[in-house]
This record gives sequence, C-alpha cells and structure tokens, in this order.
Amino acid sequence: MQKIKETQLSEIADEITINIEEFSIEVALNADRLKDLDLAAEDVSKRMNKTLKKLKAEIKDANVIRFQFKAKDDNFNELYKIKDRLKTVAVSGIKGITQVLPVKRKEDFVVLTAGSNLKEIMKLEYIDIIRTTTNDINEIYEYFGIEAARQAIIDEVYKVMENQGLNIDIRHVMLVADTMCNSHAVRGITRYGVIRQKSSVLARASFETALNHIIYAAIAGERDPMSSIVENVMVNQHIPSGTGMPKLATDFSANSKQSK
Repeated sequence: MQKIKETQLSEIADEITINIEEFSIEVALNADRLKDLDLAAEDVSKRMNKTLKKLKAEIKDANVIRFQFKAKDDNFNELYKIKDRLKTVAVSGIKGITQVLPVKRKEDFVVLTAGSNLKEIMKLEYIDIIRTTTNDINEIYEYFGIEAARQAIIDEVYKVMENQGLNIDIRHVMLVADTMCNSHAVRGITRYGVIRQKSSVLARASFETALNHIIYAAIAGERDPMSSIVENVMVNQHIPSGTGMPKLATDFSANSKQSK
C-alpha cells in the first residue's frame, strides 16, 4: 500500500535545515520511515535530482542529503522558497493518491484511494487492470475514450440515486449521459457546458442568467432560428415535433366553387 500512496519529503524527514555558510539545504531522513517504504537515501537523492532542476542532491552522511545550487546564486530569499518547496516534493508512490485504504468486499480485498491517477496505476504489475476503475469522469475519458466516460456517468449517477432510495428508470440517466457526451467530449449540464453549445439564444436563456444571455446575444447581433422545442414553447408557438411538424394549406376558394 505504501508504494501506491504518494509520500512527500516532509513525511520522511526528521529535519530540514539551511546551511548559510555553504549556501545549501540539508535534509536528515528518518531511518524507520525509509525502511517502511523500502527506500534508501540514494533512492531519494535520485528522485530529487529528476524533479528539481536548480538543485543537485548528493549524500552527505548515512541518512543526510545535501541540496546544492547548480548555478551560483546569492539570493537567500530563493533558498528559503526552495526549502518550503522541498517539503512537498514526492519521493515515492503515485502522484495524486493521498490516502490508501484496503477493505474486504465479499471474497476480495479492494484498495480504496483518495485521489486518482489511473494512467500510473495501470503500470503496476500487481493491479487488476480489468476491475480497476475511478470516479473521475474526465480521467476515464482521457484514458479510455468517450464511450467509457458515458458509461461511467451512467454508473455513478445511478449509484447515487440507488443509495438515496430513489427508483428512477435507467433510460432517464442514459439520456443525461448522452447529452453530456454527444459532442465527443464530456460537458457538464451547466451554463458553461452543454447549455453554452446551444445555438438558440432563448434556449440558453431558459437555463440560468437569462438576462446575461439576452444582452450578449443582442450585442453580438445573434439570430434565433427557433428550430427546437424550448424556444417555441417560450413564445407560445407550435413546436417542430409531432403534430407541430406538418404544415397543411387549404384552398377555401376551390372548395367554395365546388359547393356551388
């Protein structure tokens, strides 16, 4: 579990001090924490050298690492800033996963995490890539594609509804997921998501901040084609659907001639 959880330098350091004489930073590592993580001071030093560009990490004593500026710099303010930054640098684990909790579900043990990094998790040999998942919809979209993101939205929404004891037809949830994903990207049902994509000014105004949408449309000189349902309902017109679709014209003059 420790190899999955992101561990920062501050978690394995007993002390972080500034050596003004040598213009360097020294970090005293905790031997017990290193042992728990199956790490050595050399491993930490190599990881820090890959992460930090301005500093060069080298082993000073058994569990003491010294960080020296690669270029000459007499700016002590920069030195103190880098000291604070060193505390948050990851030395092991997977970036983004801050907590790890193993639980037993039926016959299997499942690892629950706070935070997600699906791309890096899938690289681990001991991970079941078939059953490993996340509730980060955007991450699923980037890693697996839009169809997987759509299915994840359906699963997550239905799970919430089910936990609340609400009985809702799955087709309603599928309609929401289709609306969010029909532009080949995941869009939220917000004024900046699927609503912003609507070409109709009145349809955008029907969701939120109606006055803003109308003012912006007036300034830009937009025209509303009145081609969908929402805007026609708003102005009390026949909707372009069902019985509102046919347009029949009757020549009353011809009927009147036949009757004579």
